[in-house]
Amino acid sequence: MAKLPDLLGNWLNGVYMPKIQIIDLLEILILAFLIYICIVWIQRTRAYTLLKGFLFVIAFVAIASVLRMSVILWITQNIASIALIALVIIFQPELRKALESLGNRNFVSSFFRLDSSDKNQLFADQTITEIVRAVNEMSEVRTGALIVIEQNIFLNEYIDTGIILNAEVSSQLLINIFEHNTPLHDGAVIMRGDKILAATCYLPLSDNVRINKKYGTRHRAGLGISEVSDSFTIIVSEETGRVSYAYMGELTTGVTASELREQLHQIQKRGSRTEKNDTGRLRFRRGGRDE
Repeated sequence: MAKLPDLLGNWLNGVYMPKIQIIDLLEILILAFLIYICIVWIQRTRAYTLLKGFLFVIAFVAIASVLRMSVILWITQNIASIALIALVIIFQPELRKALESLGNRNFVSSFFRLDSSDKNQLFADQTITEIVRAVNEMSEVRTGALIVIEQNIFLNEYIDTGIILNAEVSSQLLINIFEHNTPLHDGAVIMRGDKILAATCYLPLSDNVRINKKYGTRHRAGLGISEVSDSFTIIVSEETGRVSYAYMGELTTGVTASELREQLHQIQKRGSRTEKNDTGRLRFRRGGRDE
């Protein structure tokens, strides 16, 4: 036992202990900050879902390496360079947006802003009441409407296509926006929390071949935005006044006011959101006559 301190001292003398200076600590903080920004950026874009799939492939290759699966490793080595090029192509829209945001003077503050997406609730109960009231009134008079409620994935690229409002949600404002022959009635309204961020926004149309031909551009746009984000989209048919909603690539039609309110309450709190379904899956609830 008496030799134990000597042995420990000799071992410590043989261990290389670099001198840590202030510049080293500063470098660590800068790298940690950049990594944090990258993680936050990825989580707020469609790249997050793609990245999870990529990490799954990496884990599979790692297991194959441990188990010495020579054929799989040979295939991986030969397609590695092609895979890197494919990743750049897949993430091209997100990379372009990231580079554009570098020139924005609000770039840093955008990662630390305190908006409704950072609260326990996505929006207030009063917001749900105003949305349901507006949808009911527009449904009764057959006023077409397209309301997109943003969740985790930011919809800035679609917000930029519209007219910025940044107004508190109210049933009167929503009804006035979608009133016939008004400047803002064409296109979609995008909400974030308790705010209507923009109107007349252009959304991507779904190219799902399973969509019934009776559904027009408004339904295809609502379904399209649900296929590329986790947003919840409410659709009011101009032809029949029927209410539908699109979520995670799934279209539900013939929705009553109570059902719509229940769905909004389910996504209001993060812990009670509807589980994600397979993208492109369609579910039609038929109540009354078809659109």
